[in-house]
Amino acid sequence: MVAEIGLSAVPERFRDLVANVAFLIEDEPDNEVRKSEGLGDGETLLGYYRGVPHTERGDLYGVGAILPDTITLYRKPIEEEGGGDPDMIRGVIRETIWHEVAHHFGLEHDDMKRRHGHSG
Repeated sequence: MVAEIGLSAVPERFRDLVANVAFLIEDEPDNEVRKSEGLGDGETLLGYYRGVPHTERGDLYGVGAILPDTITLYRKPIEEEGGGDPDMIRGVIRETIWHEVAHHFGLEHDDMKRRHGHSG
């Protein structure tokens, strides 16, 4: 399902700007991610971006070998969020991919809420 959605979840004008990013699928966040994100019992994530956002890349970024940024989607929380309905799950995947790609571009959660017209 993720493969069929892929970068189509990203608005067309941004797709060509997504570079050196690997998409991964794991069942759930591991202990390292849970700890770094301060997740408590019963809390989870749908996705996780790890890398150097565009806004933090200097002039020398890309000189030499650079490991790709990663966007990890967490299968079990996404399926739970979608309630087992394939169409709902596709929607959760699309939103999660776009959310994590927004982090790749340097947007934080508050920026994303403002751009979607949500208040704090």
